[in-house]
Parts: sequence; structure tokens; C-alpha cells
Amino acid sequence: MKWNSIRTKLIVFMLIAATIPIVATMLITYSYTTKSLITRSVDENANLLYQGQRNLSALLEDLNRTSTTVYSNTEFFRLLESGYDDVQSSSRMFAALSYIGTSIPNIYQVYLYESKSRKSTLVTLNTPKRSMDVPVFSEAAITGRQSIVVQKTHMSNTYGLGLLSPNYPPEPVFTLHRRIEKVPTSKVLGYLSIDVQLSALSDITDQLYQKERENVYIIDAEGNIIYSDEPAQLGQPMKQEWYTQHIVGTESSTGNFESDKAVFVYQRLQKAGADWTLVKQIPVPYLIREANKAVAINLLLLGISLVIIVAATVIISIKITAPIKQLGRYINQVQTGKMDIDIEQVSNDEIGQVMVKFGGMMDTINNLILREYKLELSNKTNQLRALQAQINPHFLNNTLQIIGTLALELNVPRIYALLSALAKMMHYSMHNDDKTVTLKDELEHVKAYIELQKERFENRFTFRYDLEDALLGTPMPKMILQPLVENYFKHGLDRTRSDGLLLLTAKALPDGFVQINLENNGAPISEARLDTLNWKLQNSVSINTIVPGDALKEASDSSGIGFVNVLARLRMVSGSDATITVDNMEPVGIRISLRIQSNDRSVRPK
Repeated sequence: MKWNSIRTKLIVFMLIAATIPIVATMLITYSYTTKSLITRSVDENANLLYQGQRNLSALLEDLNRTSTTVYSNTEFFRLLESGYDDVQSSSRMFAALSYIGTSIPNIYQVYLYESKSRKSTLVTLNTPKRSMDVPVFSEAAITGRQSIVVQKTHMSNTYGLGLLSPNYPPEPVFTLHRRIEKVPTSKVLGYLSIDVQLSALSDITDQLYQKERENVYIIDAEGNIIYSDEPAQLGQPMKQEWYTQHIVGTESSTGNFESDKAVFVYQRLQKAGADWTLVKQIPVPYLIREANKAVAINLLLLGISLVIIVAATVIISIKITAPIKQLGRYINQVQTGKMDIDIEQVSNDEIGQVMVKFGGMMDTINNLILREYKLELSNKTNQLRALQAQINPHFLNNTLQIIGTLALELNVPRIYALLSALAKMMHYSMHNDDKTVTLKDELEHVKAYIELQKERFENRFTFRYDLEDALLGTPMPKMILQPLVENYFKHGLDRTRSDGLLLLTAKALPDGFVQINLENNGAPISEARLDTLNWKLQNSVSINTIVPGDALKEASDSSGIGFVNVLARLRMVSGSDATITVDNMEPVGIRISLRIQSNDRSVRPK
């Protein structure tokens, strides 16, 4: 489709007008919906993480409370302070540690180091193990002002007591370490460590997110990962940019931000020696999945709507523009010259009315053309006949006098030849019904005319012609060459000389035209008159010009049938491309060149 077509513009503008509002509405709705979903999700997850933070705080508080039973159990604290060496006391210590290990679910093992007796006791899932006279396990020995510390997630170990039963393989745990002191002094009586399985954390965090879609992290104050879905990350430092840029260093205990195509909500807790940050990561595509579904539905509806809109637009555009295109085809036919076209009304709207008016206009034009054509044809026919009948009466009179005088004086056969030439000329000119003749016919007429002129001018000139046989059939109007030859005898021949020359030649041109040259060595034409004559030949006559008799007379020179009349009749037969040019020759003489159309392709030069 071309852009300058009304149909193309109509289709494009209608599609733009229909689709832009729909697409704009979809984009605005999608943007507003996604922002609303993100805002609502942030609020909901902030509340959810707050509840998760409370549950984690409760877990840590329970661990802390459990670890303080060493103080509330009087017998346990007395044995720890004074030391013991009997089996009964050892059983009591094992019982106290077992109680600690079973007081809270998910406790994996409990480690106790007694400073006075240098004993280490480990109870793993109610399986006791003891070692005598050993140093305290390094990670359990808390130093500094804090008496309770939560160690980051690590693989469980035997606290230096050797291998346990194969039934208890190592697993990830986080550990609460407590330094047992003699209150109110700061004397260290021992160290207690409680390893907690990560299932204690997963029981809480599983309620906070959708696995395989969202992520939850528990990170301590040093940036170590306490809990994560990926086991390889446990105990490792968190190095993600979203953590280092948005959480590290912030003083806020809660907040949210968006990074790496995900929304993050975090909640900080500080309980029982733990400084943890609970972080939930929600991918934006998952968060706005409902909006994406709505967009997909809207796109489907948009596609269906566009198909309907395009179909309706095309149909409407075709309905509107089809009459215009049909009218354009009618106009193109008129431009090619087909004036008698049958114009049908294709619609009843304004365009249909235009076609009706156009049809009426073409009928009027055809009637005018037919009337003008008949009138012009009649005028040209009459004009041609009138031109053909314009034989110079002076010439006929002079010729008859010459023949009569010669007949009285000589009584020779020459009279017969002259009479024959005159008869040929009269016969040729009297047949007015012949509108076109050939170059051969014109040549024969000129030869008869020359025969008479030789007698008149007592052989003071020579006539020669050089015409190819292939050119003799070239069509042309009657009485074209003889008036031009007559012009030589009227104006160019010097009667005081006997070397006059008249030469007639013809040649085929490459463009399908034939050039006929008539040359003589007579008197030249003045430059001013020559320019005027050529101007008239170039501007005053065309094939469509009907020249009245007065105008013909005015256009002709004193020789009777002049150059202008010859060109007018020549163009009536050969078309408007026919030309006549007149030029002076060096040193003397005139050349008259006729250029006419040849209908025979065989005459073209090869």
C-alpha cells in the first residue's frame, strides 16, 4: 500500500485511534496493578516476618531459659561447684543434662564442662559420653562480658570426646553457649553448650515463604548465614550486594527494598545472645504473577480486538475508497483517449453522486467532441479540395500560348510531347478524391511539370533526381512537390544563364522518417525573409489548426500555393511531426527539406 493512498491513511489512522487508547490503558493498569501488588505484598510480608521474628525470639528465649536450669537445679549446681567422684552423683548430672536435652524439641546434644573436676560430658540424643581430665572445648569457652553467645550454623562435633556411634552422623546445628558462674561472683564453674538442629528454625521459617519461589535467610550480626534453603550457604558469609548495600550498617530494625528484580523484607531480633536478621526475598515476577496473568488475558483480548478492528477497518476503508479508485480508473481511461466509457454508479453516497455527475459530464463532452470532429473533418476535406484546385491560371495560360505558338511555327512531334505533359498534369490535379498519393506519383507529376518548364525557359536549367526504389511508396498528400519546384521558377531561376540546376533527393532516417531535399542554384533568400518564413513554418501550422481561406491566402506568398499551405496539407496526412525547413546554400542556391513519417519499416537504414 502506498502512503499517499486514502485507503492506506484511513486504515493507519483508524488503527492508531483504536489501539493507542487500549494499549495506554493496559500499560497504566499494569503499572498501577504491579505497584499495588508490591506494596500489598510488602505490608503482608512485613507482618508475616514480624510473627516469624516473634517465634524465633520465643525459641531463643526457651533455649536461654533451659540453659538457666543449671542455676535453678540446686543439687546440680552444688555438685558442679564442689565436684564429685561417685556414681550416684554422675547419674544425677546425666539426668540433669538429659532433661535439658529433652526440654525443647530439636535439641541435638548438650555439652557440659566442669571446671573444678576438669570433666567433659556430652549427651547426644540421650546417649551420654564422658571424658576425664580434659581441657574445655575451645568454642564453648566464652570470654568477655557476655555470659551467653549463639554460635553460627556449623556441623555438629563431639567437643573433643572422640567419635560417637555411627547412628549419630554430624548434621548442621546452631549452638547456644553459656558460661556458668558462681553468682554473685564471676568465678567460672563450667560451660554449657546446647546444639539445636536446624529443623527448629525450618519449622518457623517454612510458614513464612513459598519454597522454590521465595527465599528466607537468617543472618547473624557478623553476616554469617544461620539458615538458608541451600545447605552450601549455611555458616558462610553473605556477600550479596543487596545485603551489603541495604542491610549492613542500617540502624532500622525493620524495612524493605527492591534489588536484582526482587523485593526484600527484613526484620531484626536481639534475644538471648543472638543478633539475627530475618530476610525474605520475593522475586518480582512471582510477586506480580497475577498481574502478568491479567496482562496475558488482556493481550489475548487485545489481539482478538485488533483482528476485529483490522478486519472492520479494512472493510470500511475498501467500501469507502473503492468508488474513488473506480472513479480514478475511469479518469485514467479518459486520459488514454477512451472517451466512450460506461460509468456505473457503485454507491448512493456522495462519491456515487460524483460518479453520476462525472458520467453526465463525459456524455456532454462526447457529444461536443463528436459534433466538433464532424465539423473539423468537413472543413479539412473542403480545405484540401480547395487547395488541390488552386492551379495557377497564369501558368495554364502561358503554357497554352507556348504550345499554340510552337504548333504554328514548327509543326513537329514536340507539340505532342508538350500536350501529353500538360494532359498528365491536368489529369493528376483534377482527381480531388485522391487525398494521399505516393512519392512516385508526385515525382511523375513533377517530371511532367519540368517537361513543360524546359520548353518555356529554353533549356536554361537541368533537372536531376536521386530516389531509392524503397522510398517511392512513401505516402504523402497530393500536390506537395510541384508547388515547391514552381517556387524555383518564380523566384530563383536566372534567365540570363543556362546552367540552372534543380536536384530532388530522398533518404530514409533512423527514426522512421523520410527526408526529401529539393535543391537549386538559384537566387538566395534574404536573411530577414528566411527567418520570417521558417518562423511561420515552425509556429503557424499544426495538425489541429483549421486555416480559413482568408488566412491561407494571407499565409501564402505571391506564388499561389506557398510553403505554409504545403506544410498544412503535409501535416494533415503525416501528422504534426512533419516539418519543412528552408536554408540558403553556399555559395548560391536554396535547399528545401521535407521530413515526413514513413509507414514502411523496410525503408529505415540498417
